[in-house]
Amino acid sequence: MRSFLDLVDVAPGEIFEILTLSRRGGRVFSEGDSVALVFEKPSLRTRNSCEVAVKRLGGHPVYIQNSEVGIDTRESAEDISRTLSTYHRLIAARVFRHSVLERMVAATDGIGRSLPIVNLLSDKSHPCQAIADLLTISDILGLANSFKGVKIAYVGDSNNVAFSLAIAALKVGALVSIASPEEYSFDKSSRDLLSSLGEVSFTTSPTTAVSGASVVYSDTWISMGEEAEADERRSIFSPIYQVDDKLMASANSNAIFMHCLPAHRGEEVTSEVFEANAKTIFAQAGNRLDAFQGVLRYCFA
Repeated sequence: MRSFLDLVDVAPGEIFEILTLSRRGGRVFSEGDSVALVFEKPSLRTRNSCEVAVKRLGGHPVYIQNSEVGIDTRESAEDISRTLSTYHRLIAARVFRHSVLERMVAATDGIGRSLPIVNLLSDKSHPCQAIADLLTISDILGLANSFKGVKIAYVGDSNNVAFSLAIAALKVGALVSIASPEEYSFDKSSRDLLSSLGEVSFTTSPTTAVSGASVVYSDTWISMGEEAEADERRSIFSPIYQVDDKLMASANSNAIFMHCLPAHRGEEVTSEVFEANAKTIFAQAGNRLDAFQGVLRYCFA
């Protein structure tokens, strides 16, 4: 058994393994096995894809809201994970702080009740989303076992989604370009890490980033928990970091636009670009289901 917290810890060959496992049939769980799905913050795609994936693989998903656990307010992350380890074969959690996941792993290991713990999103990374992204790119661009030569451009806030996408893409051989305003760019340690993995560039110019790109990717400028910064963020990102038809014209002629959702039309992307790429975006959303199936198989491989 192994946990799945951050793609930094996953070898390139293992990423390809997860992609393959994502589309494999058969059960993972035995009758009576259950999976704890802990949501410190809500999500439409994550909850639905995870519950359906667990069910398809023969397990029973148990959805747990933050009000039922109160991580580090009602009960410590350590005690929550140790309690859940007595009932379930795996814990998957969507949390604000990545350190909570690391503490959960240490706590269950510490009492001899080790079980896989999966990151459904944290402030540091969103690895399941990145797996779904690679599945989508592979499907649409008709890739087989290599992403070499494919340029992926990310435009917007250098956040957890951008970090995991860049790690995954670089590890499978793609080229990555990230355009963010200086105030919302990756820090030096993150840049150094990404640079050690492959060919990546950082710029404040979206046009420079998307030049020659086969994939243009964006995410919300204001993530959950950042609402107090909304006005400041909009003033910095708009309109320079909005993906519109003019910016897409700077990419390859057949470039696709991707978005992990929810999207805010008129902010990070125009309605025209979003609707023109809706088939891709909702295939990407659908691939969250396959991606989680692959992650579950990987955890028990």
